[in-house]
Amino acid sequence: MAILYTIFVNLLIFGMKVLSLFNDKTKKGVEGRKQSLDIVKSAFSASDKILWMHAASLGEYEQGLPVLEKLKKNFPNHKILITFFSPSGYENVVKKKHFADAVCYLPFDKESTVKEFVSQFDCELFFTVKYDYWYNLLAELKRKNVKTFVISALFYERQSFFTTYGKWFVKQLKQNITWFFHQTQHSYVLAKNIGLLKSSVTGDTRFDRVKQLRLRDNHVDFVEQFISNKKTIVFGSSWQAEEKIAKMISEKNKDLKIIIAPHDLKRVENLKQIFPSAILYSELEYYPTLQPSNPQTLIIDSIGLLSKLYSYADVAIVGGGFHEAGLHNILEAATFSVPVIFGNHYKKNPEADNLILAKGGKSFEDEKSAAYFVLDLFKNEKMLLEMSENAEQFVTKQPNSSELILQKILSL
Repeated sequence: MAILYTIFVNLLIFGMKVLSLFNDKTKKGVEGRKQSLDIVKSAFSASDKILWMHAASLGEYEQGLPVLEKLKKNFPNHKILITFFSPSGYENVVKKKHFADAVCYLPFDKESTVKEFVSQFDCELFFTVKYDYWYNLLAELKRKNVKTFVISALFYERQSFFTTYGKWFVKQLKQNITWFFHQTQHSYVLAKNIGLLKSSVTGDTRFDRVKQLRLRDNHVDFVEQFISNKKTIVFGSSWQAEEKIAKMISEKNKDLKIIIAPHDLKRVENLKQIFPSAILYSELEYYPTLQPSNPQTLIIDSIGLLSKLYSYADVAIVGGGFHEAGLHNILEAATFSVPVIFGNHYKKNPEADNLILAKGGKSFEDEKSAAYFVLDLFKNEKMLLEMSENAEQFVTKQPNSSELILQKILSL
C-alpha cells in the first residue's frame, strides 16, 4: 500500500501541474510550493522551536486558529509556522495581518521533499485540522519525535479508513498521531471502532472562533445607511442557487434589504445583470445620501467583510448547500443571533444538523421552498425572534473546545 500511496502522490503532482496550465487557482498552488522551502529557511534557524499548524484551506484555518492562539500564549518563545494545501486558504491569510512567523504551502508529500522541508527547523508540536492527512509528513514527524495532533477531527463512514483497503491508512494514523480531538461523539465512536483509541471528544473549535467575533468591532462603513432600519437578508458566500433565491425574494417583498456576498468575486458581473438596480459596495462612498426606498440590493465586491456583515442581518442564507460544492460556514451568522437558511447538501457539516435540531436554522431541497419560507418568516415576528434566539443559544452553549484541547496537550 505504501507503493500505491507513492504512486497516488506522484499522480496528484502530475495532475495538478497539468491542470495549472488551464486553472489559475491550481497554478498558484503549484508555483507557490516552489517557494515553501525558501520561506522556512529564511524564517527559521535549525535551533528554533516551532509550533506548526496545517490547514487544508481557509475554513480549517479558522477552525484551528483558537488553539494556535492559546498555544502561542503558553509558548511565547516558540515560533509559528502555518501551512496550507489550498490556494484559497493561503491567499486569504498571507495577505492579512497574522502572528505567524512563516506562512507557506505544504510541500507535496514525497518522502525526500518532506524530509528536506522538516529538517530546516526544530518542530516541537504539529497539528492538522479536521482530516487533512499526509502520511509521509506524519511519518517524518514521528521519526523526529514531534507531538502530533488532529484538531476538530471528523470521521465519517465514507472515508477510506472504513473500506477493505483502508487498513494501511489506519495503521499510519495509529503509529504517528499522538492524540485525536474529535468534533462529535459519532466521530469518536467511528475512530474507536477501527482502533484509534488515543482520542477524546472536545467539540468544534469553530464555535470558539465565532464567539470571538461578537467581541470585536463589527462596524462596516455605509451599511447602516444602506439598510435604513429595514429588515435585512445577508446572502453569504452565494452561488447561483442562492442568487436565484435572492431574486425571488426581491420580487415578492420590496421592503426587504438584500446584501449579497458571492463566494467568488467573478460572480459580481453576473449579479449586476441579475440585479440591474443594485449598488456595489465599492460605490457606496460615492453614492448620494441613501434613501430608505433605494436601492434594495447591495453587492459586496470585496473580500473580508462577510463575518461582519452577518451582524447586520435579520436572516442569513448561506451558500454551497444546494449542490455538491459543500456548505459554507453557517456559524459566523448564527453567532450573531441570526436564523440561517441553506440547502440540504451538507454531509460533512454536523453543525448544520445540530442547528436545525436547535431550531435556529433550516435546510431546503430547492430554492423556491427556501425563498417562500423566508418570505413567510418575515410575516411572523414571533417565529423570527424565536429562531434568532435559538441560533444564538446554539453557539453560546457549546464548550470551550480550544481550552479543553490545550489542557490535554499540556498534559501529554
